Amino acid sequence: MEKNCCNTLRANRDWPVLEGKIEEFSTKTVLKEGNLKPKEAALLVGGPPCQPFSKSGYWRNGDALRLSDPRANTLEEYMRVLEEALPHAFIIENVYGLAYKGKDEGLVFLQERLDAINKKKKTKYTFTWKVVNAAHYGVPQVRERVFIIGSRDGKRFIFPQPILSMAVLSQPEGLFNYDQYRCAWDAIGDLDNPIDTAFPSQVGGKWGELLPSIPEGKNYLWHTNRGGGKDLFGWRTRYWSFLLKLSKSMPSWTIQAQPGTAIGPFHWKNRRLTMREMARLQTFPDNVEVLGGTSNIQRQIGNAVPSLVAEVLGKEILEQYFGTSTSKTLKLLPPLRRPIPEAEKLYPVPQFYKPVPVSARAQRDEKLTIS
Repeated sequence: MEKNCCNTLRANRDWPVLEGKIEEFSTKTVLKEGNLKPKEAALLVGGPPCQPFSKSGYWRNGDALRLSDPRANTLEEYMRVLEEALPHAFIIENVYGLAYKGKDEGLVFLQERLDAINKKKKTKYTFTWKVVNAAHYGVPQVRERVFIIGSRDGKRFIFPQPILSMAVLSQPEGLFNYDQYRCAWDAIGDLDNPIDTAFPSQVGGKWGELLPSIPEGKNYLWHTNRGGGKDLFGWRTRYWSFLLKLSKSMPSWTIQAQPGTAIGPFHWKNRRLTMREMARLQTFPDNVEVLGGTSNIQRQIGNAVPSLVAEVLGKEILEQYFGTSTSKTLKLLPPLRRPIPEAEKLYPVPQFYKPVPVSARAQRDEKLTIS
């Protein structure tokens, strides 16, 4: 339903593209594009809009509408196509907020809807879900998403074992003992300009020139009374991604689809990431070009599923549901680039960023404690 997304698909793949809202297309029309009849499709893949279930929605409003959000109607539209097309297997992808305990109406809805389809169509669709962190499978980016996978013949999907655990990811000194761990330098180190970028920062807005004073792998919390910089912000008063900078030796944080002026992650050279760098962190093949303006390009990349995750799950689906053996080699796994250079030097905080006076800080901390 987004013109730029359709243009990107047409430019990169020789696929038929139906441009418009899913409500506007019958399942018969969709199948006709693939010269298919019901039950002939191997796989139905979908990622309904995630805003109704996103963590940012809870952060902003205290809660989210979830199933009452009009955009959540795409869950029903996906299930409508599933019921009428009856593919051999299916995948649904969404933000992990879909599975929040006590806020999992969307997950329950999909399960109940699938049960109704099985009863009506005499099928045996299974329903197996898991919160997958892309970094566990070699993607150079910490990105958590829910995947729901099932098959028509009743066979349950077994998710592949993670290569890494979050406990390992929190200990940089042990990361490089794992062959398939990948960091930001592995993904984009060859795209890094070796010429030292000059101060000031290439990030605009009120806080852009503060970025060079923040170490790699840190965010605005560096400049709080609990960090190592100046006391410029209250503790945990901003989004985590505010003034967030990549570390060469760690995976990237989640690429944002709709970043603000000071919302990262930013490059360690104190600038915004380029289209190719964001695409690399999402493990897109290098021959993929994302079309559109700067903000729209980031929206497309930030909303996408890392290609390497699709490769990992695709291999498992081929083997588990179709009996097709596949190569253990992952084509989209970024190459190891060693050694990793030292962290970039820090610049002093510009004079016009004034630390919070002691009296004002006390009032601020008291207000935060009360609230």
